Amino acid sequence: MFPSMPQDESWDADASREIARSGQHAPAGFPDDADAESRDPDDTDDELEEIEVVPVRRQLSLAIAGFAALLAVGLVLGAVTSAPDSRLPYAIVLFGVQLLALLAWVMALNPPAKISTAGVCVAAAVVADYLAVSGARAELTPLLWVIVGGFVAAVIGQLVRAEDRARVTDSWRTTLTIVAGVVAYAIPIVLTRQELGTQTVIVCSAAAGVALLVARVTDAIFPKPRLAAQVPRGATGIVLGAMLGTLAAAALGSVLVLPFTPAKGAVVGLIAVVVAHLVDLAVNFGQAGRQLAGDAPTFWVARHMQGPLGAFALLAPTAYALSHWYLA
Repeated sequence: MFPSMPQDESWDADASREIARSGQHAPAGFPDDADAESRDPDDTDDELEEIEVVPVRRQLSLAIAGFAALLAVGLVLGAVTSAPDSRLPYAIVLFGVQLLALLAWVMALNPPAKISTAGVCVAAAVVADYLAVSGARAELTPLLWVIVGGFVAAVIGQLVRAEDRARVTDSWRTTLTIVAGVVAYAIPIVLTRQELGTQTVIVCSAAAGVALLVARVTDAIFPKPRLAAQVPRGATGIVLGAMLGTLAAAALGSVLVLPFTPAKGAVVGLIAVVVAHLVDLAVNFGQAGRQLAGDAPTFWVARHMQGPLGAFALLAPTAYALSHWYLA
């Protein structure tokens, strides 16, 4: 007979069952249930930084919508009523818009030597409007030289004081943006002196105005889904604004003379809508970024006007490019 195996092993089945019942020692790396229940949930919440959801102010959204619509109406009516010998009223209206834009951008972007920079921009606006109205040829080149000259003069003014001089290297893009944005509002005057320019201004301004109006009104009613917690804008308004703005441009293209057609009007309107929305949203995200960085908030009127003002400023060279490279 074979000898039986010894049964006095210390790690027999009964001992293993007793260890499993006791449960006093959890496997390494895995917390037991008692530790998980005793942990304070506030400790986990403290580790995660709370993201503040900025509320949507309905009255403010409606006010911005009305301001954007007013800008669009002014650009459209000015382009329609501009006659070959009567462009000075349009220039005066646009000069008022340039002053509003200058106020908004100087307050929001905070360039060095604000007073001297603003003075240079006012002079650049006057020169640009004069060249657009009375220039021998209706072209964009004189306005580009005004931008270069205004930028150089503004930078020179910022080099006078030591505290401003220290910021010139970091803020030259801001200065160039302000000067170029102010001068850009003279481009619609140049377009009204060209064959296809007036119709292009009408279509682009109408499409962008409808898009911004619908987007802001929708934000006041249904600002969802939110684009970001810190930005009081909803994706529904952006989509609806783009659709209705493009539709308005297509409708205008069906009633304007050649080369406009509903299809070309829709293409021009879609590009104008995209430009307007991108600039408006960039302003919103830029403001949210400054607030998160702890920068002092700008004057509230300037902060909320710069979105539509920046959108129509960039829309002017866009309309010029479309009239020459797409419609011509």
